[in-house]
Amino acid sequence: MNFIECHEEPIHIPGSIQSFGYLIGIDAESRTITFLSRNISDIFKIESLDKLFGRELTDFPESFQSIIDSEIYTSLDKFTRRKNETYFDKVFIEKKEFHFSVFRSGNHIFLEFEEVLVNPDKRISNKYDNFYVIDNQQDLWNHLLETLSKVVNYDRIMVYKFMMDGSGKVIAERKNEEMESFMGLHYPESDIPKQARELYLKKRKRIFSNVYAETVPVLSKTEEPIDLTFSASRGMSPVHGQYLKNFGVSSSFSVSIIIDDQLWGLVTCQNIKPKHIDLEDRVQAGIFTALAANAYSSFRSKGELSYRLELNEKLLQMKTEFLKHHNLLDSLIECKSEIRSLPDADGLAIVSDESIITDGNTPTPNTIARIAQWALEYTEAPIYTSRNFLKDHGEELELSENAAGVIIYFVERDKNEMLIWFRKEFDEHIDWAGNPTKKIEVFSQNGEDKQMISPRTSFRIFTENIKGHSKRWNSRNVSAVQAVRDLILETSHKNYNAIKRLNDELKKVNEELDSFSYTISHDLGTPLTVMKLNAQMLLGNLTDNSEKSKTKINTIIDEIDSMAEMMQDVLQLSRAKYSEIQLESLTTHLTIQKISENAKMTYGSANSEVIIGECPDVMADKTLLHQVFLNIINNAVKYSSHHDLPKVEIEGTEEEHTVVYRISDNGIGIPEGEKHKMFKIFNRMDNAKKFKGNGVGLSIVHRIMKRIGGNVDYESNKEGTSFILTFKKPYI
Repeated sequence: MNFIECHEEPIHIPGSIQSFGYLIGIDAESRTITFLSRNISDIFKIESLDKLFGRELTDFPESFQSIIDSEIYTSLDKFTRRKNETYFDKVFIEKKEFHFSVFRSGNHIFLEFEEVLVNPDKRISNKYDNFYVIDNQQDLWNHLLETLSKVVNYDRIMVYKFMMDGSGKVIAERKNEEMESFMGLHYPESDIPKQARELYLKKRKRIFSNVYAETVPVLSKTEEPIDLTFSASRGMSPVHGQYLKNFGVSSSFSVSIIIDDQLWGLVTCQNIKPKHIDLEDRVQAGIFTALAANAYSSFRSKGELSYRLELNEKLLQMKTEFLKHHNLLDSLIECKSEIRSLPDADGLAIVSDESIITDGNTPTPNTIARIAQWALEYTEAPIYTSRNFLKDHGEELELSENAAGVIIYFVERDKNEMLIWFRKEFDEHIDWAGNPTKKIEVFSQNGEDKQMISPRTSFRIFTENIKGHSKRWNSRNVSAVQAVRDLILETSHKNYNAIKRLNDELKKVNEELDSFSYTISHDLGTPLTVMKLNAQMLLGNLTDNSEKSKTKINTIIDEIDSMAEMMQDVLQLSRAKYSEIQLESLTTHLTIQKISENAKMTYGSANSEVIIGECPDVMADKTLLHQVFLNIINNAVKYSSHHDLPKVEIEGTEEEHTVVYRISDNGIGIPEGEKHKMFKIFNRMDNAKKFKGNGVGLSIVHRIMKRIGGNVDYESNKEGTSFILTFKKPYI
């Protein structure tokens, strides 16, 4: 015995039709009879059904003359040019009037017949345009049901809307007073499984006149099952039949509600007693449903347009605020409340590397950091959306109820920049039409017993409490997030262009300044030398009684030396940026030792203790490396020289890909308020002004370390300062 899931049931090839219909199938090329329903002998005079196979209708004029003479059959090529389009006509067969339908599916042409019925209760309003003056969804569907009740007059008529997960909900209902109401009830996806929904999209009107009537087998000489997808009388699946019986009804009729080429829902009609609806009335019901669907699509589009205009207005206001700032983070912070409200979120977190800025009802910063890390590791899409985030990840991420739903937009993954919108847990109750828990039973189909999911036997309200979910993020919410994304991209692009233009201008200015610095330092060297020589000569020619004049001339000579030293430093700074470099593996111990000894003599600090530890090799340019250690070690010795026990420690350590040198002293330290401008040219701290210098050395070091692919940093307190030099490690 086979077990078949609901979504696996082959409902398009039941092998039978309902008893109200009669079916003949002919080959599209040869026009010979390929299959037929066993009941066609009830309306056509046929001696033997078996003799029909492989023959044409025209071979049996005594049986099919009215069909042969019909407009449809005489123009069969025209009416079957396109597949799956149905055409209708009426013919008399043995003095009874029948609807005659024809369509082509696959390699077959289907000829389908059903008796014409007169509907004495039919009352049709000619105000078809009423659908287009209604601008409320509920009023629209109620108006449709009222209109259809005058055409089909079933005991219960409902509008059934499909949800995103395939389940459904009754959103409108018209019924007899004695019948139970299903308004607002939900139905699980298995009630109308995937393959059934696909058929409703293809065949948009479906009737089951009598679920208790025996079906009529379709006879065929081929082993291939006949696809009855587009047949109006296609037999029903045994599971569906049992489902309707459990409902307590004997007949059903449905019309698909198609919006934007998608199956949006169904008009579902149920009758306690067997009931057949004439084909013309079914077609008219389909027309009214299509009018209502078009009207709904129209006012929904108007509403969407209105929403878009309102959204664009808000975005324009935000763009004005965004462009006031040169930094994206500042723009986001300035507009955080507006950004939070756009997708109707309860809270917003702006994550930028280590910074987390929040607005509204959000989890703690630590929880947000865990969510951000999870998102970086486990999501790939630029925008991630979930309404059951708390249910799925609450335990592992230690989430609270204010993170039940999230939308995460990655501004820039590499920089750990993202926006996270939050929704709190929504205490949701779903009223199901009966307990949706599945049961398995045995059904007989085409003479074979099969195990299938059994439909519910009770449709009494079953309430399910949903935990760990937020309210659904709808399409407008997602559109709002996408609009924020587009705004960020647009303003970032504008800022990028502005910054690039400014950078290009700044680069030109810097190049001109560097060129000027190089020229001025070089060209002024000779005049300064001449000035110094003349001052020294003047000093030598003074008499012993001119001490006052000697002091002034010595002051001039000192200032000339300071100016020359400053110009030399500026020249070195310029060279550090533009001189050609050649990176190679260099030993450092002798260089450090020699510079340290010279520094003690230069700054008259013979008692300075310079401790040189491990000195691993580094990747650098020989000349530039000397400049780096010269400036750092000189500063260490100079600024600790006034200490009672001046001490400098130099130690290098190897790491995985780098070599780090730490040069520490017990000197004057760097005030906290001065740290932000440490590497700026000509910057001198207040506590360093009693020491000789011009504030260029650290600028030279900073520029050199960047050029050779390294870095310079420092740590400082009242006990002294440590400069940290990071070099590339030599290749082994």
